[in-house]
Amino acid sequence: MQRLSGVDSMFLYLETPTNHMHVAGVFLLDPQTAPDGFSFAQVHSMVAQRLDRAAAFRRRVVEVPFRFAHPVWIEDPDFDLDFHVHRAALPSPGGRPELEDFLGQVVALPLDRTRPLWELYLVEGLENGLQAAVVKIHHAAIDGVSGAELSASWLDLEPDPPAQTGTDDWRPERVPGEVDLVVDAWAQLVSGRLTAARAARRLAETVVHVTKQHRDLGQLSPPLPFSAPRTPFNLAITPHRRVSLGEVALEDLKAVKDRFHCTVNDVVLALCAGALRRYLTGRGELPAEPLVGFVPISVRGEKDLSTSANRLSAVLTSLASDVADPVERLHIISAVMSEAKTQHSRIGADAITDWTEFTLPALIGRASRLISSFRVFDHVRPAFNVTISNIPGPTFPLYLAGARVIGIYPLGPVVEGAGLNMTAMSYCGVVYFGLNGCRETVPDLGSLPSLITESLEELLVASRVGEASNGGS
Repeated sequence: MQRLSGVDSMFLYLETPTNHMHVAGVFLLDPQTAPDGFSFAQVHSMVAQRLDRAAAFRRRVVEVPFRFAHPVWIEDPDFDLDFHVHRAALPSPGGRPELEDFLGQVVALPLDRTRPLWELYLVEGLENGLQAAVVKIHHAAIDGVSGAELSASWLDLEPDPPAQTGTDDWRPERVPGEVDLVVDAWAQLVSGRLTAARAARRLAETVVHVTKQHRDLGQLSPPLPFSAPRTPFNLAITPHRRVSLGEVALEDLKAVKDRFHCTVNDVVLALCAGALRRYLTGRGELPAEPLVGFVPISVRGEKDLSTSANRLSAVLTSLASDVADPVERLHIISAVMSEAKTQHSRIGADAITDWTEFTLPALIGRASRLISSFRVFDHVRPAFNVTISNIPGPTFPLYLAGARVIGIYPLGPVVEGAGLNMTAMSYCGVVYFGLNGCRETVPDLGSLPSLITESLEELLVASRVGEASNGGS
């Protein structure tokens, strides 16, 4: 029995019938590289053989009575792989629209809390003989970095890797009784009183520091929560989802990065900002104030490499969507992100995340359900407008049961009041975008990948013009 961290637990508390807190990865596969053929049975067998490689595969959540402490993980005594590995097929012609429709249905379904919080779908019937593996895992079990590592449990560096040897010493656990859970939780609460007081003090100091910095820096200060403007996708969300996929060349992002002296992450943010500016302008709904992006940050260090628990923090940044010039927009995003990271490092990730260890689960869970039931975000300013995440991926090819992975699209969750998530991941020289949106509040989600491409081309043209100007002077 292992207690969930405060951050891991928070992803459980935030979940409601409309707010699903799982992440997903879409692995596009070429079965022709599999030396012994490729089938659902082979994938099922491969997963079964590698269950010992990650704790999340066979452990499930047990809630503490009355929710006065965080839940615990136990090794599931009723584990059954057939509840987690599924076979699916796309309707003809099996193109991207059909795949995106299928993905929208998969991410719209919550995971079963009575079982380990993951699923894998092998999707057949894609055009050109391709298949896809869709992995869905609850955010309580992983963050972006550990999620990539978890998926790597099934991935190889060659199509026919050497057989793995070893002993699987996994043992199921008895489901703890209510008395055991209460006694253990009470002991944790008593021992954590002093730490809770320190966390509360540091949180108060953080609020004072951030407020002062915001006044001093003006436009280049990271925005404060609930300062974001209203947009059509900043409303109460429904359970329904729509997914759209896109990709751009990593070398193009690096060319922009080098020309304008920023980071690849800054360029990803600028591409999303430019796409959203175009999207909202086309609808006649671009706000006069700049959009605010919620940007997750991994704080995983070497000491955290052995755990799949979330080691996440986040910053808010201006997306400068009120600025027409793409280069100026990029410079503002880069400057604000630089200051946001500086503030984050001064405050320390622990100051931001420690308070989650001492929140009251019942209170947070009830608040989440009330916010959803009363559609609070139909009437108040959003905490932020959009989640934008960038995950660095491998530069070398990977294989799943012998099939080469030819693309990886990440999908992050949407949350109440911010019905759009834009996540990017690099793999083998390509940056793959997975866009996940509330079906009702982002009805034209399918237009965003092409708008991202247009935003990149706009910056590439500006960089070439700048280079020509410098060369001629």
